[in-house]
Amino acid sequence: MSLHEALALFPLELVLYPDEKLPLHIFELRYQEMIDDCVDAERPFGVVLSRDEKLSDVGCIASIEKIVQVYEDGRKDIVVRGGSRFRILGVADRKSYLTADILTITDDERSVGVTVRERVIAQHIKLLELAGRTPAPLQYQDREFLSYFIAHNSGLTNEQKQEILELTSENARLSFLVKHLGRFIPMVEEAETLRKKIRSNGHFKDFPPVNGEND
Repeated sequence: MSLHEALALFPLELVLYPDEKLPLHIFELRYQEMIDDCVDAERPFGVVLSRDEKLSDVGCIASIEKIVQVYEDGRKDIVVRGGSRFRILGVADRKSYLTADILTITDDERSVGVTVRERVIAQHIKLLELAGRTPAPLQYQDREFLSYFIAHNSGLTNEQKQEILELTSENARLSFLVKHLGRFIPMVEEAETLRKKIRSNGHFKDFPPVNGEND
């Protein structure tokens, strides 16, 4: 773990995971200033889940990979990639946006049980098939953190995604997903209305709509 001072914070109603790419539209003036400051100083910022105007204690560092478009009024479309997780030690409002002293978080261990890994992959493939997707088994290979890849697309609530972000071992995250998918998949199989919502992108935003199917 390492200590960093004055990391700019971007509170959002979503959870960013390590190595995840995320497109963002920056429209508020304070966050336009934040992005300009980060670009000028070649520094990342921190994405943290905000619920009812309350910040979560753990977030994910975001590095700006690309500025897609800059509008005349200062708005920006950017793409960021998640990096290390961090824990907020203290928040300040030195500028128009929040900054924080943070402590980066690392996992307690690296070894992953083969059984839990194979089980969660099988569950995720089944869920994608139910959602009208054609899974590619190769997409699960050679991933340092399989848990984050699966958690991004498993019908989790923001609260559940945040819980996974805060866990400090890959085994714990995969075990969480095995339990979640063990409960969630039967719900999808048995509830036609839920299946339609998933396939039409009406409720679970992780899943794209199926061609030719409308809600």
